[in-house]
Amino acid sequence: MSLLRRLTTALAVACCTRAAVAQTPPTLPQRPLLSAPAPGPQQRMQAGQGAQSAPPAVAEPGSELRVMLLTVGAGSAVWERFGHNAIWISDPRRGIDVAYNWGMFDFNQPRFLQRFLTGDTRYWMEGFDANALVEHYAREENRSVWAQELNLTPAQRLALLQYIEWNAREENKFYRYDYYLDNCSTRVRDALDRALGGAIRRATATRLTGTTYRSHTRRLTDGDPAVYTGIQLALGRPADRELTAWEESFLPVRLMRHLRGVRVTMPDGSSAPLVLQERQLYAATRAPEPERPTSHLLAYLLGGLALGATLAVLGRASAAGRRGADAGFGVVAGVWTLVAGLAGTAVLLAGTVTRHVFMGRNLNLGAFSPLVLIALVLVVPAVGSRLRATRARWAGRAERVAALLLALSVVGWLVALGVGQKSGEIFALALPAHTGLWWGLRRMSRA
Repeated sequence: MSLLRRLTTALAVACCTRAAVAQTPPTLPQRPLLSAPAPGPQQRMQAGQGAQSAPPAVAEPGSELRVMLLTVGAGSAVWERFGHNAIWISDPRRGIDVAYNWGMFDFNQPRFLQRFLTGDTRYWMEGFDANALVEHYAREENRSVWAQELNLTPAQRLALLQYIEWNAREENKFYRYDYYLDNCSTRVRDALDRALGGAIRRATATRLTGTTYRSHTRRLTDGDPAVYTGIQLALGRPADRELTAWEESFLPVRLMRHLRGVRVTMPDGSSAPLVLQERQLYAATRAPEPERPTSHLLAYLLGGLALGATLAVLGRASAAGRRGADAGFGVVAGVWTLVAGLAGTAVLLAGTVTRHVFMGRNLNLGAFSPLVLIALVLVVPAVGSRLRATRARWAGRAERVAALLLALSVVGWLVALGVGQKSGEIFALALPAHTGLWWGLRRMSRA
């Protein structure tokens, strides 16, 4: 159950905050973490004219607000590796600092696992004391934290706050989470873009990044072989499309970087940077997230070769009548076909009967197919029967299934190469293993 939770949450909670954590930040005194913007020339001139020369101007609604993007780097847990972010709205006059985030979830909510497996995960947004939240991520989780003050007009700041307050209502705060298309970071991006009249989308929607959903997932799950392999197996062709900067902003750190290059039109018609100022509030002592994915093709190939060689050697030994070879082949072949068959069944169901769109059109089914379970059923009598002729007959049947599996793997690999599905590591593991299974059964059937 522990491994299943790790595999599911790797995608289910990318760049999110677990409710049990985020709802209990330490209470700390309010204090500003960004300096106030320096007064402009016009403000300094007006200040020097003296208060008696004219009555005080009425402040424009929203001018008292400051809007910041709060970005949190990767953490240790699976659900923390993709980062997190929030919209921080400060009202210094009232001493209010609230960070609104859209990444709330709870493992204990009813039917959480069922909802994830069917692609219907339920998340919500909520606001917390911003300074306490920063302190929690920095001191308790050792995660880097950045704040960017954004150059919104008073009217835009007020409109953003009103939208967030509407979104925070009980009837509006829940949404169906998608780990790439609709997550905590895309909700932050969309709220800011809405207030800015589409300025972020216009600046990022056509700029290609050279990255894909798969490449980002690979680099951020590296170091956890089970999670890494499970996700690479589950992702289909849709995960390999090149992303624009707008789409890449599903990752909080990438959204932060992209906003640095966005410019907005001011009320006087001039162009100005969206980011007024940026400050790193805390630098984690952990290693930074990798910029690019590391290829593990050789490791998967060596693993597949070792498994395939073991099956071939045990099959040959069984055919020669060596003691214990039948049992050894049965154990190794049984474990491989059981794991591969169950994984293939899960991949097939995920891509056909759930709402996980990025698991569809998956050519990994060529290597990991429910058909592998047929080989498992046939291997049992091939190694368990006491009669040599019976064992050979069942081994021959299993050999034909193994030959089909090998052929499907080769076809799947070639098609994946042709259409650009980056599943080389998966096929590097499966092809040698299926080859060894077929060769071992072939020798046993001819004994």
